[in-house]
Amino acid sequence: MKQHTVIDSPYGPLTLVAEEGVLCGLYMVGQRHRPPEETFGERDEAPFGEVTDQLKAYFGGELKEFTLQLRMSGTPFQRGVWDQLRRIPYGETRSYGELAEALGNAGASRAVGLANGKNPIGIIVPCHRVVGANGSLTGYGGGLDRKQRLLDFESGTALF
Repeated sequence: MKQHTVIDSPYGPLTLVAEEGVLCGLYMVGQRHRPPEETFGERDEAPFGEVTDQLKAYFGGELKEFTLQLRMSGTPFQRGVWDQLRRIPYGETRSYGELAEALGNAGASRAVGLANGKNPIGIIVPCHRVVGANGSLTGYGGGLDRKQRLLDFESGTALF
């Protein structure tokens, strides 16, 4: 059984989705690959206290690493990519190629990009920290403007 809630953030409303009390989705307005609203379950804030607290601390500049239980549904390759995303330190970036190498398949940078784009738990699983080989901003389900703002925020150069 799923539940959801919507919280405010500096990046617009965020929809949080839980399954059996465990976070399984964090979606931005207009996000690519966002599931239909009817799949989010009933609206209920109860399962999201710790998630909301950690997100507030993150947006307040007080939290650098999330310590939440997550339920991420995807292929084994996607889950491997998402696991690598969680290893990218706050304020740092990695290229798609670097993630592919970390997965043991240096030629899989495009597949890494596709898996990155389908990350169901944005911000907490920091897909915004992945950039092109030359450091350029490339694709982001929440939009390149949000990606740049998140990277600026983590580097300490953002203004809210």
